Amino acid sequence: MKDIADIPNLMAEIGTSAKAASAELAFAPATAKTRALNAAADAVWAKRAGIIAANVKDMAYGRDKGLSAAMLDRLMLDEARIQGIVDGLRAVAAQDDPVGEVLTEWDMPSGLHIRRVRTPLGVVGVIYESRPNVTADAGALCLKSGNAVILRGGSESFHSSGAIHACLVEGLKAAGLPEAAIQLVPTRDRAAVQELLTMVDTVDVIVPRGGKGLVGLVQREARVPVFAHLEGIVHIYLDAAADPQKALDVVMNAKTRRTGICGAAECLLIHESLVDTIGQGVLRALIDAGVRVHADETLQGIEGTLAATADDWGKEYLDLDIAARVVRDVDDAIAHIRQYGSHHTDCIITEDDPTAERFFERLDSAILMRNASTQFADGGEFGMGAEIGIATGKMHARGPVGAAQLTSFKYLVDGNGTVRP
Repeated sequence: MKDIADIPNLMAEIGTSAKAASAELAFAPATAKTRALNAAADAVWAKRAGIIAANVKDMAYGRDKGLSAAMLDRLMLDEARIQGIVDGLRAVAAQDDPVGEVLTEWDMPSGLHIRRVRTPLGVVGVIYESRPNVTADAGALCLKSGNAVILRGGSESFHSSGAIHACLVEGLKAAGLPEAAIQLVPTRDRAAVQELLTMVDTVDVIVPRGGKGLVGLVQREARVPVFAHLEGIVHIYLDAAADPQKALDVVMNAKTRRTGICGAAECLLIHESLVDTIGQGVLRALIDAGVRVHADETLQGIEGTLAATADDWGKEYLDLDIAARVVRDVDDAIAHIRQYGSHHTDCIITEDDPTAERFFERLDSAILMRNASTQFADGGEFGMGAEIGIATGKMHARGPVGAAQLTSFKYLVDGNGTVRP
């Protein structure tokens, strides 16, 4: 039994055992990893009542902590969401194993045959808030990619994450894989996060998944490399050539389907020619749906809007709020997004191909969309089974981080007594 009061020693033990497990996982058979994930899925479904009971404790804790309705929605588990966790585990299990995949190969005049192949990163530390399903997603993706993982969930999801983690460990046992391949930090003490960020001898990369405060802390204090999952300041631009029905359907879904996820729309940019037509109709529908529209001066004449302040541009609400402003054209929209966006996901609604291409070409967000809800900014919807987060940086991984993005590569070089002259 680990002494959870001695945080430095606790984290050192977790790191050492994770490093040892990663060495075994690097060459673990694909069949064993698949078996572990399917067995974990079976365990999650079999123990769904216990997981929901654990979640009830977390929901009570979250309400006492004053979490918003959107954040409580992120935290809540019911049978349908547990089915989603099970489906995600099985989807990752069914994917091709990325480890050992030959990315490219070639022959040199010297007689060498060179292959570049996928290899695990090693030990991944995942720090996340609220959403207990991340426990399963991150554990599954790291296992599939041959990495050991150290999970540090948010204090509000402590009991739910623990119940889900126990099912993942059952899967590891069933497949004969090291239990230390997927570890959950067994304390709410924030000192554990500080330790994890500096464990350069045992941890190879940190993935923060949460709000701006968490990501900022990790980026400032980590000595371990970081895959940054920054806030989702998601924009939708209604172009002059927007289809009215597509505009209405996409904006309503992008804002109201689930307000607490990083792919939810937070700012609506409306071409000046649409103010009295499509734009007004979309804003009216948002207001009627209970969305608080923080509008610029041009749009404040629409009944029910609120006056936007400087703080509304570049704000991640994660709630039933959206900022809205009028722009002259696609270039004006691009300039606004460059200034206030977070390089997460941005969308254009237009039937004009050249305008869409200009939007795609001149913005550098990790995900750019046309005529589709930004709520599709999700690894599962991209065919990855699940995601460990959406990376907004530009190094190594970008966009939804699935199993393949949790690998690096190495070169395998074959010769035949070949020597260099």
